[in-house]
Amino acid sequence: MNLLEVQDLCKTYGSGETAVHALRHATFSVPKGEFVAVVGESGSGKSTLLNLIGALDTPTSGRVRIDGKDIFSMKERNLTVFRRRNIGFIFQSFNLIPELTVEQNIVFPVLLDYQKPDKTYLEELLTALGLRERRHHLPSQLSGGQQQRVAIGRALFTRPALILADEPTGNLDTQNTSEVITLLKEASRRYEQTILMITHSRALSQTADRILQVSDGVLTDFGRCRS
Repeated sequence: MNLLEVQDLCKTYGSGETAVHALRHATFSVPKGEFVAVVGESGSGKSTLLNLIGALDTPTSGRVRIDGKDIFSMKERNLTVFRRRNIGFIFQSFNLIPELTVEQNIVFPVLLDYQKPDKTYLEELLTALGLRERRHHLPSQLSGGQQQRVAIGRALFTRPALILADEPTGNLDTQNTSEVITLLKEASRRYEQTILMITHSRALSQTADRILQVSDGVLTDFGRCRS
């Protein structure tokens, strides 16, 4: 079953001679639980693709279906709720709330939805992320690798069907990069979550199940990586 379906997706900024075609007729699908790397140079259109899939931007044309639902046919209020419950975001800059502790940052999306945090799942995540002893620390008291783990925990905590990771290792050293990729792969396997990860690194892309490349707004599917 395909969790994500992208059909003839286009994004153009401006018009006439100054028009910039950031994404041109992208079409692909991703089954549930697959870990996909999206590679491309800066300005290639890969971040535009991720922003459209995450409904952080609207397409010029085309469709995005997540779990069978056409997200751009939803009303804004319904889309906001759907995105919060079904899509997890991991950003290169972490985007943690500085006044909140590790634990509070992780559970924050659930509180926004007026739901009660699952304490058992929280403990499971803190253990898997190696953050149990840091649960009461503020982001400023953590290393870059630890902050990224908090961001991953926040993305996982709502049990979203889809996780979008935009250069999640861009600010990390080699050791922390390896640990973050391992955590993402484990999330894909263990929780059957579909993950799209943007990366500049060809080496990192080889750790994924499948590689998509975006170049000058054109998407190419290179298929599954060898085991």
